[in-house]
Amino acid sequence: MAEHTSDESVYRVVLNDEEQYSIWWADRALPAGWHAEGTEGSRAECLERINTLWTDMRPLSLRRRMAEAGAGS
Repeated sequence: MAEHTSDESVYRVVLNDEEQYSIWWADRALPAGWHAEGTEGSRAECLERINTLWTDMRPLSLRRRMAEAGAGS
């Protein structure tokens, strides 16, 4: 059995409505609820882009609730 040592696939950065990021194969249809962010490249390039973009791990709905609670104080 041959060992797979390199990944030559092209990926894209995707995000959902909660602004949570992931990578997906560029040649496959996106799963329901996910949208292309615009970046395509190697797995490493896409993960680096996510590291740059996704600085707050909280889902969007939680960030909004927390902002509303803070505004009402």
